[in-house]
Amino acid sequence: MADIIQLLPDHVANQIAAGEVVQRPASVVKELLENAIDAKAETIKLLVKDAGKTLVQVIDDGVGMSVTDARLSFERHATSKIRSAEDLFQLNTKGFRGEALASIAAIAHVELKTKQEQDEVGTAITIEGSEVVAQDIIVTPTGTSIAVKHLFFNIPARRNFLKSNTVETRHIIDEFQRVALAHPSISFVMYHNGSEVFNLPQSNYRQRIVNIFGPKTNEKLVPVNEDTDVLKISGFVGKPEYAKKSRGEQFFFVNHRFIKSAYLNHAITAAFEGLIKDGTHASYFLNLEVNPQTIDINIHPTKTEIKFDDEHTLYAILRASVKHSLGQFNIAPVLDFDRDANLDTPYDYSNKSASTPTIEVDRSFNPFDTEKQSTPPSKTYSSSYSGRKETPTAGWESLYVGMESKGTKSANDFSEMQFESVESTASMFDDSQLSSKQSSYQLQNKYVLSAIKSGMLVIDQHRAHQRILYEEFLEYITGKNTVSQQLLFPLQIQLSKQEHDIVLNLKSDLEHAGFVFQNFENQMVEIIGLPINVPESEVSIILEQLISDVEHEVPDANFSAADLLAKSLSKSLAIKSGQSLTQTEQDHLVNSLFACKDPNVSPTNRPTFITMTVDELDKKFM
Repeated sequence: MADIIQLLPDHVANQIAAGEVVQRPASVVKELLENAIDAKAETIKLLVKDAGKTLVQVIDDGVGMSVTDARLSFERHATSKIRSAEDLFQLNTKGFRGEALASIAAIAHVELKTKQEQDEVGTAITIEGSEVVAQDIIVTPTGTSIAVKHLFFNIPARRNFLKSNTVETRHIIDEFQRVALAHPSISFVMYHNGSEVFNLPQSNYRQRIVNIFGPKTNEKLVPVNEDTDVLKISGFVGKPEYAKKSRGEQFFFVNHRFIKSAYLNHAITAAFEGLIKDGTHASYFLNLEVNPQTIDINIHPTKTEIKFDDEHTLYAILRASVKHSLGQFNIAPVLDFDRDANLDTPYDYSNKSASTPTIEVDRSFNPFDTEKQSTPPSKTYSSSYSGRKETPTAGWESLYVGMESKGTKSANDFSEMQFESVESTASMFDDSQLSSKQSSYQLQNKYVLSAIKSGMLVIDQHRAHQRILYEEFLEYITGKNTVSQQLLFPLQIQLSKQEHDIVLNLKSDLEHAGFVFQNFENQMVEIIGLPINVPESEVSIILEQLISDVEHEVPDANFSAADLLAKSLSKSLAIKSGQSLTQTEQDHLVNSLFACKDPNVSPTNRPTFITMTVDELDKKFM
């Protein structure tokens, strides 16, 4: 039998390797930004077009590369970071595999321009699908500029799997934020389709967080600092009252490298136990510094997962540090529940000397003088009482002069008082739906049981209400005939720049749903009207859920923004599992569900109810 195993050509091997490193345009952004940081750049610019599908360009003012290095950088496993296997345990840089540029060049058109400071001219290299098309000498500033065009041009199947531009842009912004947060001493600028998205100057860590997530973030941060022989922690956690339903603002950096760790995230959750509601997540921006020899970052191509030698110790230190900070800044409750914060001594009083209190005595006061008792001496009272005439209390009997006798009818007799009748407001349900006969039952405050001819229905109250609200909102938005309730005072919500842009793009659909906006400036959304069934206290939660859905679940061309908005609003406003329903509410839920066009599934295509026939119940007793 002939030999069947053969070596793959280099261009095929590079395409396979690119599948591990380059999953989407955001992967290219991450690799190029990290290379610019390793080049000791002080200013980094990111230019993106069409969510990275057309162009991803990174320009830095780093050390640049020589002609030989520029050509060699696109070879597989070519790197300047390591020389031997022992160097893998002393890594202080970002990229070290030597696969990024080779993988990117295998599936895109790449243009590289670079120059070192001591050189008079630079080098330009053009590569298309791992093939070097041109190499020239050019005049260019010191540093490196890499432009990646037409990503996945030779792998159309991979390009078809990319999400919509909104989703891909969200991933690019996520990677940009992670790199920018890890390096506040570097200036970052990002442009998308010619418009500036971020302009982050060199700053400290707190200012970098505020510049990315908005000015209101500053009041939400609680500093965390701990220095031990094993672990050094610095950064901030969010106050419990600002916890969100999404995990968007959760960042771990180990040795200035962003990582994902469910184990360390659980330590933060444990520290906030009892301070935040179930289903919400606290924000944190924490830098962890450990000995490079105690971690292994070479276990995943994207380098977002790290293996620690002693995770249990790190867990305990991290949890204790966060709890200590929450208690130190009076975020966590203390044992003295009756303590008045107004009685706390300010810190600036520590350098003040104690002042001796003065005592004033009214020597003219005579406790046996009844006339003077009725009018206290003016010396012991402030000037506001001067000139005020006091009536003596000795004539208290005069208060009862003129009272009518017991037999006469008093003007204060309340026996025949009449009250104005208060007109009752309209009921949420029609009287025709009220029935003395109980037709449905609620099980565990989660399911509604209703009898049918063949057996019974088991309805998931949360999914069923989602379906009802979804069709109502979809009719409002598409029909554009909704009614709004005006607010007495405008509701102001502060958002980050990305969140503000998302809400601005959905403004027209939100207005058709019943929202009325007054102001959209300075990352502030001012709302003066809401849909009828939307409570004011739920608005921030609804917008948070909507932004999260847009960022992570934006539908493709098959769906519209109106459909997404209706789904998000129904998800936020639907009754939750565990909520008790009255008999009238149960009946209304059942009737409304089966009045829907598609009562079988929720807006997320999950079943809203199941049926159990009498035969199936009979089999349970056999």
